[in-house]
Amino acid sequence: MNGAHDMGGVMGHGPINHEANEPVFHGKWEERVMAMTVAMGPVGGWNIDQSRFARENVRPVDYLKRSYYEIWFAGLARLLAERNMVSPDELAAGHAMHATHPPANPRLTAETVVPFIAAGRSAEREMKTPARFKAGDRVRCKNINPVGHTRLPRYVRGHLGVVELLHGGHVFPDTNAKGVGENPQWLYTVRFTGRELWGDDADPALSVSVDAWESYLEPVS
Repeated sequence: MNGAHDMGGVMGHGPINHEANEPVFHGKWEERVMAMTVAMGPVGGWNIDQSRFARENVRPVDYLKRSYYEIWFAGLARLLAERNMVSPDELAAGHAMHATHPPANPRLTAETVVPFIAAGRSAEREMKTPARFKAGDRVRCKNINPVGHTRLPRYVRGHLGVVELLHGGHVFPDTNAKGVGENPQWLYTVRFTGRELWGDDADPALSVSVDAWESYLEPVS
């Protein structure tokens, strides 16, 4: 979707201030939000792309004034509310107020959470069709404006690039976020020059590489 989250190449938001030796978390509450988001995924039955879309769906005016993990918390609250696992008054109060039904999937425990995280969930999938492109091919990113989740940034849409790498088959996020299937596709790294993306004023030495699924791309002769 086209939203406030898709800020790559957007001007007017001021300088990016880098924090020297920045910690992973700036407070215990950030650790807790991330832990809750990861732990509730298997309990609530949503996948990583649905989780990303929930964060992207935060209203732009709220998205832009919230910190990174405040956005994560808003996404988690949305996912829980959509599945009737929490009510608006409970979110406002900050604690449980009503009887709840046991979740369909088992909760993670202190004993099971570390093995669960360590095992991970690979998005790689075996493909039954040959890849359409190879390294060195010139391609153009399609100028799409999907309603739901997509991993194709706005700033590369409609622009020419060159395939650098082929990563094999991976779950297609656009359909996975809608819960309508993984529909795996070939995944490529595509390199764009800065001037192709931002015009003649861009640094001539600049290039940007983006991972793009096959349906995002079209061939250029």
